[in-house]
Amino acid sequence: MKNFPTELLRSFVAVIDNGGFSQAGVAVGRSQPALSLQIKRLESLAGNELIRRTSRDVQLTEAGELVADYARKILALNDDLDHRLEESQLSGTVRLGIPNEFAMSYLPQILGGFSKRYPDVKLEVLSQLSSELLEQQRTENLDIVLALSTESSYSHAPVWSEELVWVQSREAEAYKAGVVSLVVAPEGCVYRKRMLGQLKADKMAWRIVYTGSSYGGIRAAVMAGLGVTAVAKSTVPQELKIIKDTRKLPQLNDVDVHLHYLSRQPGELVSRLAEFIQRSFQRPVRG
Repeated sequence: MKNFPTELLRSFVAVIDNGGFSQAGVAVGRSQPALSLQIKRLESLAGNELIRRTSRDVQLTEAGELVADYARKILALNDDLDHRLEESQLSGTVRLGIPNEFAMSYLPQILGGFSKRYPDVKLEVLSQLSSELLEQQRTENLDIVLALSTESSYSHAPVWSEELVWVQSREAEAYKAGVVSLVVAPEGCVYRKRMLGQLKADKMAWRIVYTGSSYGGIRAAVMAGLGVTAVAKSTVPQELKIIKDTRKLPQLNDVDVHLHYLSRQPGELVSRLAEFIQRSFQRPVRG
């Protein structure tokens, strides 16, 4: 039984992907003669010519196509194993800030998935308004923040776009023609600013009937029929229903959700959490 060294397979794939020996040599950090020797060793093990060398490009033989297919699979498994072993050695604490409404919808998924992959990493989570979380980060109390606001003095990256929708109680008709009764969070809330700004722009009468910083309190007030509010469509609880009639209330523009880092060069743990969040929740972001 023959063994095919991964370094030979990696060089072989590099030659294919880079379209030649000179470019591949730069990619893998080897001279062109050394790379050629590796390919000859691999061909000797395979007992077949793998590459037809021409003056213009690299062409694979039938055996080369077969080896290339297996090489990619073997390297993918090898690299995945290396990555997972590296993950299991990470330990420490990451301080995460997440808006109240997203904590209800996404936090279990973040905690469960990330903890399973990095069992020795502890997450300390704070849920508040986006503006409050960013202020906590400015005072260096949070390493990474998932926030709606894009205003930050630190590095940030877009993760997804959220559609904002108006919601009301399923049991009580909160909206009536005339003055719009609003349930809102305190000043600084992105949703509040968006609602009031659009109502004013459309010259619609409104009044604030309830203000609360707790997402649970806002949801309870709307459920009780006190008024309407706006939330991200993906976070609408079952107890509330979306007001789809745009003749009653103005349409609200989407908001972008961003990741904000405490440092412009985040450490390994913060980078891994950021990558996990982006992979888990990435949706189209407005250009």
